Amino acid sequence: MTKEKLWTKDFVFVSIVNFVLMLSMYLLLVTMATYSMETYGASVSLGGLVASIFVIGSLIGRLFSGKKIQETGSKKILIIGSSLFLFLTFFYFFPIGIYPLIILRLLQGICLGMATTATGTIVAQVIPPTRNGEGIGYFSMSVVLATAIGPLIGVALVASSGYSSIFVFSLVMAVISFLLGLMVKVPMVQEPVETESKGFKLSNFFELNALPVSIAMFVAAFAYSGILSFITGYAADIDLVEAGSFYFLVYAVIILLTRPITGPLMDRMGGNSVAYPGLLLFAIGMLVLSQATTGWALLLAAAIIGLGYGNFQSTAQALAIKVTPKHRMGLANSTYFIGLDLGLGVGPFVLGYLVPISGYRGMYVTLTGLVIVGLMVYYFAHGRKDKGLLQAHTAAARE
Repeated sequence: MTKEKLWTKDFVFVSIVNFVLMLSMYLLLVTMATYSMETYGASVSLGGLVASIFVIGSLIGRLFSGKKIQETGSKKILIIGSSLFLFLTFFYFFPIGIYPLIILRLLQGICLGMATTATGTIVAQVIPPTRNGEGIGYFSMSVVLATAIGPLIGVALVASSGYSSIFVFSLVMAVISFLLGLMVKVPMVQEPVETESKGFKLSNFFELNALPVSIAMFVAAFAYSGILSFITGYAADIDLVEAGSFYFLVYAVIILLTRPITGPLMDRMGGNSVAYPGLLLFAIGMLVLSQATTGWALLLAAAIIGLGYGNFQSTAQALAIKVTPKHRMGLANSTYFIGLDLGLGVGPFVLGYLVPISGYRGMYVTLTGLVIVGLMVYYFAHGRKDKGLLQAHTAAARE
């Protein structure tokens, strides 16, 4: 049987839009704290707020855009989010002061949350249902690449040309995302949209079908935040700074090499075929990381965690979409990303209290146990039902 086409113009364009938006986010994320301290004399804590409040804004944007996508369509939310993101980028070129800068970062975060929730929904609409896992796997590479490349570009531009070059680069990325977003063609969703109650209703803001796997994603992301936020400090603490500088590069390369395998595997064998090994490898990688005494051990941990957490992340997103009716894909994507962002956002705050007590090694041992808990959460939330879901989708594909 001939495979349905995956690499369409719309799939490529929406993946590029997502990549350039996330690239802009990550290069600003690693430079805004020092920018605010050097330019406005902000304290370390205030500089940290300038950087991190963007994530809070992104959460707000995701929370409300899921429902709006269901009401007005994913492309409209993408255009609104990307155009406002572009407009707000111009304000970086003016000396607006530290508190207006905080507001600017919050608003930009909201816009990015809107736009990237829309791209996640659009890509689910343009991917053939029989290649859902494969398509989401390739699409999520845009985030992996942005995570690895964004900080490198940010640091390099500041070192060579100063902060103004960061803002120029971010502006160019915003223009690209807006223009390509205009050219994306989104298929019409045939399912009738449900009538929502005007009062507060949980299902108006979250896709309840996607909530279980999103909770499992929250636990995994919470554990991963211990790496994202503390790997630099840990590498310095164990005198492996040079190896630590290559950590995310190794992590990203492993994901890029394995996604073409794990995506189709999920489509053929179901989500459990990737999720269970992924979480188990994540736990093993975390344990190796906690005991690392050489650069090779540190980078081995990066490779194992890339193979584990990196592939579980895309699998969880694909599953959140798979269990959801097409006309609620926007809510499914926002629910998944809220779980992901909450884990990444809350984790560093909580773990910051653990590190002084247990040290970095003790923290990573603790997180190894948390990943095992995450595996059990996944089993009860989704894993035990995955076989039936695979059979239902296989039968539907044959009809």
